[in-house]
Amino acid sequence: MRIFYASAATPNVFLKSNLWRNNLYLSLVEMGHDVVEFDYDLTETFQNLDDSVSSHKIFIEKNRSKLSVEILRQITKAHKQSPVKIFFSYFTDACIEPETINRIKKMGIITINWYCNGSYQFNLVKNISHCYDYCLVPEKFRIKDYQDIGANPIYCQEAANSSIYKPYNLNKDFDITFIGQAYGDRPFYINYLWERGIKINVFGPGWHNFSSSTAKLSHAFQLLFMYGGWQRILNYLQNKIFFKVHNSGSSKKNNITIPKKIIGGILSDEDMIKMYSRTKINLGFSTCGNTNLNNERIVQIRLRDFEIPMSGGFYMVEYMQELEEFFEIEKEVVCYKCADELYDKVNYYLKHETERLKIAQAGFERCRRDHTWCKRFENVFKQIGVN
Repeated sequence: MRIFYASAATPNVFLKSNLWRNNLYLSLVEMGHDVVEFDYDLTETFQNLDDSVSSHKIFIEKNRSKLSVEILRQITKAHKQSPVKIFFSYFTDACIEPETINRIKKMGIITINWYCNGSYQFNLVKNISHCYDYCLVPEKFRIKDYQDIGANPIYCQEAANSSIYKPYNLNKDFDITFIGQAYGDRPFYINYLWERGIKINVFGPGWHNFSSSTAKLSHAFQLLFMYGGWQRILNYLQNKIFFKVHNSGSSKKNNITIPKKIIGGILSDEDMIKMYSRTKINLGFSTCGNTNLNNERIVQIRLRDFEIPMSGGFYMVEYMQELEEFFEIEKEVVCYKCADELYDKVNYYLKHETERLKIAQAGFERCRRDHTWCKRFENVFKQIGVN
């Protein structure tokens, strides 16, 4: 089956390259499909997605029509060379005009959009979702929202690529690590464990915001120049408001400090995956975005929920009910519901290596069997009647 694939070519701010793109693209190739990539630098496009921001809106108004013309030109050319069956994209309203999607459909091409930030950025796909034949939605609670705007959602949870995420035979020289951005209640949990004597390390952007005033200022400007970063600066300020409002009455929570010595840098893809093997307990959080600013706790399954077990790592993640559909809790992954429970379980599994390794192996086998992108796409293609 010939698939025209259009997604972000921009580096992931959490890593040093875009592993996300490779996950989906390579999985489609591994399934034996003829995948034609959209040849276009989408870096700037994916830095200007929110038309509620004036600078983004100006860029979108200039860029979207030009981008749409180029998409149509390339897919028309590919379709003439050999019929394209599916147009598969990871797009928001800023990327493509609705009329362009309709013109692609008139060519007899099935249109599918994958989007995984609908839990807190559903507004970014409201104008195009109803134009696609199908929208792949990993946030189950958003299905009705897609239906309400006339879209045709298919529940398709996130996954991992087993050729990329795999175990490494390395010494476990870290007790507990977290790899990801510092926001929401993550710094509180990290600080909570550290203050109680747990040897924890964190990697990724934003953690220096919680180390010292000098480091906060330095890191803020680093983010500004590295990532187009006013939004990152805003996130930092929002986090400070969150800790003041959400944790009022607790001086410990209002003054989060993360020691510099436990803060690592931004890992490469390979180093990140190797870190899963080097770590006794890999930590995960289910709360997403800055939703806690309004005391709204939106949770969703994350990529790392599959990537860490797929890499053979022991995984301990914040509980959410939907996880039970994908794992046998406490046997394939371990969950916690509060800081005290997290602390207790970390202590327990650091002392019980045999149980820890058994759970990690069970999680690895479950992901390899049921939670690959190939499995997800097979199910989607079966639902829509193509192969």
